[in-house]
Amino acid sequence: MNGGEIIARFLKAQGVRFLFTLCGGHIAPILVACQAAGIRVVDTRHEATAVFAADAVSRLTGTIGVAAVTAGPGATNTITAVKNAQLAGSPLLLLGGATATLLKGRGALQDIDQMALMKPHVKWQTSVGRLKDLLPALHTAVKKAREGVPGPVFVECPVDLLYPPQLVRQWYLKEGGSGQGLRGRLLHWYLRRHVNRLFAGGEDGPVEAIAPPAPRSPSRSALARFTTMLRQAERPVLLLGSQAMRLPELAAQLPAALEKLGIPVFLSGMARGLLGRNHPLQCRHQRRQALRQADLVCLAGVPCDFRLDYGRQFSRKAAYGAVNINRKELRLNRKPTLALAADPAAVLLQLAEQPGISAEKWTDWLSRLKENDRQREAEIDRMAAKTTDYLNPLALLRKVEAALPEDTILVGDGGDFVASASYVLHPRGPYGWLDPGPFGTLGVGAGFALAAKLCRPQSQVWLIYGDGAAGFSLMEFDTFARHRLPIVALVGNDGSWMQIAREQVELLGAPTGTELARCDYHQVAQGLGGVGLCLSDLQQVGSVLRRAVQLAGGEQPVLINALLGRTEFRKGSISM
Repeated sequence: MNGGEIIARFLKAQGVRFLFTLCGGHIAPILVACQAAGIRVVDTRHEATAVFAADAVSRLTGTIGVAAVTAGPGATNTITAVKNAQLAGSPLLLLGGATATLLKGRGALQDIDQMALMKPHVKWQTSVGRLKDLLPALHTAVKKAREGVPGPVFVECPVDLLYPPQLVRQWYLKEGGSGQGLRGRLLHWYLRRHVNRLFAGGEDGPVEAIAPPAPRSPSRSALARFTTMLRQAERPVLLLGSQAMRLPELAAQLPAALEKLGIPVFLSGMARGLLGRNHPLQCRHQRRQALRQADLVCLAGVPCDFRLDYGRQFSRKAAYGAVNINRKELRLNRKPTLALAADPAAVLLQLAEQPGISAEKWTDWLSRLKENDRQREAEIDRMAAKTTDYLNPLALLRKVEAALPEDTILVGDGGDFVASASYVLHPRGPYGWLDPGPFGTLGVGAGFALAAKLCRPQSQVWLIYGDGAAGFSLMEFDTFARHRLPIVALVGNDGSWMQIAREQVELLGAPTGTELARCDYHQVAQGLGGVGLCLSDLQQVGSVLRRAVQLAGGEQPVLINALLGRTEFRKGSISM
């Protein structure tokens, strides 16, 4: 059994269904063996897309996402995606090809120090030097990726470990010359010894499925303190983030627990959609105002970072409870009244079982927050009614919201347009929203959408692109078409890096570097095997959206190139 087959057998035992990749000679045996083992090999047009897709598989399923890339440039092309996964706490396994063991450091093709390259961006890494070490390395990698604070891991696989031993032996001896004379005989002896050592002890062995780590629960005393804080609160607010969704079996129980607790809740990141479209406990707007007025702020799986003005958004007089699996994030920027290093979902499920918590006294407080929502929605309606050049983006998004099927996954990849969409589009259910996370990475869209459609083929997947962000991964429409994945992409085309332009023009008086052409993105999609639709008139929106929904039931991807006008909706937003 060669290294490629060992990897495939290991991944199959872990329940891995997809391997994302961009092919290369250094990893060919992995791809062929995985396909033979029944793992779907999904080849992309850029290595970053492959890693983004592996990241999204982890987020959507709670299992390990896997990508394989070739040596050198293949590995360097993944760095942004790997860092994005690290900062989002996504467990994924990156398999990297490498030059042959005997050629390392001798100027071989694409031979670089990949271990030094990856070290700052992964939880754990290793370079495998012998076939017998490959399976233990994979086992350790997956275990470390999922335990504690999850994150990416990297396993470097030299190419000579991946091919059949007899073929590698032939290659080495052929390159070693005729073997004549003392020098030739010594060289052949050395090469045989190296190959024998390379494959010694690499026989077929048992492969175990690695059990997922148990959720970390709070101590009884900490839970009791948290319960007391809730009982005493008059104006509590819960901000629930992505960490609460990392264990699907617990996340499925969260809506009932939240209803039992009755705390007004704001959802962020992967938690968006947890309570469906219009749950009475969920608040969508004026979060800053709610946090300032609250007497108890609970951050569950959300760090107190730039998104909360480093803790300045809530009153110093308020009690502050933080629940986070990352001990560093627990006390980031602001010291909590109570800090629980535990799984947010586990904490909330246990908290809901504690006696003496009554939501009745929070009824008036919740009504005030819901009134804030109604006022903000009315303001959005007024701004959506304004006439602009081309399409008013808010009016367009209102129509998209009305047209989306219930079983829809939304993927956000962009700045200004996606931020506007986050106010208007309501995720339909749990795991119905994907965005980059705290790194704010542009370019995640195609990889995330790819994984979403593969993991949930019955769902419609809508990729909300800014026109700037679309430039990072639009080529993946070829990937969607080849793999018959009918994803719908909506490009908000305002001919600008608008998120940056808003502040730059205001502060510096010039749009330098922020202006784009209103490109024919629909024609690009058409040329890559998809269906391209252009939209510039509000009267056409209904028919174009209906056609897109209909086409999404087939096998071709669809791109709607929506030409947008400009509004003041997000005036004053700062992107740094």
